[in-house]
Parts: sequence; C-alpha cells; structure tokens
Amino acid sequence: MASSWITPKAAKGAPSRISGRGLVALRAIAAGEVVAVKGGHVVTTERLRSLPERLQNSDVQITDDLHLVALTEEEYEAVMLFINHSCEPNVGFAGNVVLVAMRDINAGEELTTDYAMFDDHEGSMDCACGSAACRRRIDGRDWMRADLQARYRGYFSWYLARRMPGGDPGR
Repeated sequence: MASSWITPKAAKGAPSRISGRGLVALRAIAAGEVVAVKGGHVVTTERLRSLPERLQNSDVQITDDLHLVALTEEEYEAVMLFINHSCEPNVGFAGNVVLVAMRDINAGEELTTDYAMFDDHEGSMDCACGSAACRRRIDGRDWMRADLQARYRGYFSWYLARRMPGGDPGR
C-alpha cells in the first residue's frame, strides 16, 4: 500500500485554523530537518484527472506530467500529508518528495507550505491562511512570480526550480 512518511515530531490530521485538517508540530523541529516524504502512486495528469476529486486532492506534482497520488480510498489517509497552504510557510521542498523545515518550528505550530512551491496548473483558490503576507487568492501559476521565486529560492520542487532563471535544466 502506498503511503507517505511524517516525522514523529509532528501529527497529521489535527484540526487546522487554516482549513480542515492539518499537520502540527508535537515537538520543536530545527531548520533544515526533514519533516515529511510524500508517497503515492506515480500517474500522468490525464490519469489524475480521471480520479475522484477526493483522491485528486492527495496529489503532489513531480514533473510536468507526473503526480504522486493515492489511487484508492484505503490509501488516502496514508498518502495525505495534510499540509495546508500558507503565504508565510515554514516548510519547503528539497527535491520533489522531501519536505524540510525552512526555519525553526516550535511545538504546537501548524506545518505549512506555499502551494506555489510545487503546483503548476490552471485554476486558483481563495486563501484563508490569515498571515500578514496573505495573497488572498492562490493561483496555480504563482511559482512564476519573481517575488515568490526570490523568497523561496532553494525550496521549490525540483521540476519547477529547473524552469526558473538560474535553475538547473541539466538535472
């Protein structure tokens, strides 16, 4: 069965002030520490779109046309990270599937990422993060924004980072 890994220093599925369920630090997490590794089945965008919406919600994009996703209801909970979006995130990407703390995180803090770090799609959503830097509306192409590229340099998913100015197209 497909699943994701989450540090024992965090608990997933806790009630979130941002949206639904979240990922919360149980103990302090140091900057640079691995907090999660995304698991799932590798599927094309076409296959992803054929899945029920709930299963589509479990995806993380890893290349222009590939995603990691739960394929069954039985896998959903094990694959989901329950890491909500924030416009002031504390977790970023190291590669495509490893998530790391961008700064020291205190016990009790919700672990969040900016969806701009790994999403590339048509569409948008309202933001409810409540941060001082809240963009109010999150677009599936926010990764293209120069201000976000500068703010999150080193924390974008590999497949997006290589498309950016100064990215490494050879890897």
